[in-house]
Amino acid sequence: MGHASYLLTQLLKSIRPLLHHAHHLGLTLCSCRYTRGSFIFPKAQPFPHTTFKEEVICLEESLPTNLCCRKASVMPSKTPSHSWHVFTASDRDDTHVPGVLYTLEVCMTEIDRDLARKFFQRPGDAAGKEMTQLTDIRDINPDALICDFAFDPCGYSMNGIIDDDRTIHITSEDGYSYVSFECVGSISDDHDDDVQILKNAVQVFRPATMSVSTTCTSREVWTRVQVRDVDELVELSTMRGGQNWKIIR
Repeated sequence: MGHASYLLTQLLKSIRPLLHHAHHLGLTLCSCRYTRGSFIFPKAQPFPHTTFKEEVICLEESLPTNLCCRKASVMPSKTPSHSWHVFTASDRDDTHVPGVLYTLEVCMTEIDRDLARKFFQRPGDAAGKEMTQLTDIRDINPDALICDFAFDPCGYSMNGIIDDDRTIHITSEDGYSYVSFECVGSISDDHDDDVQILKNAVQVFRPATMSVSTTCTSREVWTRVQVRDVDELVELSTMRGGQNWKIIR
């Protein structure tokens, strides 16, 4: 479960109900990944999100014992206030297993104010569809099947499905606005298409600060994605009205 929200969260409280539901469906959990950046308001977080250590303890206690291969890491960036927190658990050691899938998570803060205002509910809005059209989110990937939702009084969430999965979550209040964009892909995909989709996403939201996380199961995947996708995003650093973006990697 990826969590890119920098504000208040209670995500880990969903683990036990989800496992209970999966058990009744006859499903067995074989792996789990929890990731997040640094919270804007760390002292305001409810338990167990008060510290990453408490989050890891909660995960350790909530997950089934068959997930015996577990690891927790905090990866710093060039900016001291930003770190990437990762917890993984699996029923087998995948360290040396070749993989072809990767996940790109792009976290954007201080999004364009004029755009942010479009994520406030207006009378008669139809559950986020107007927000999707008004903000050009549809143009990020025109062929995707979109399930969108608007929060009251503000905020937005969507899942887009085409050949792979893409997710966007938005908090639009001034002073702590953020957007998270997640994309799952394969090294066999057309990387030019992947890069263009990521460019579209960043250009739609025009953030002041952007962090990029790449998760994959082999060094080969990481190298190809990092060189082709992440570095392409860095080139966007001068495209917001002459302002300089802080690229946190």
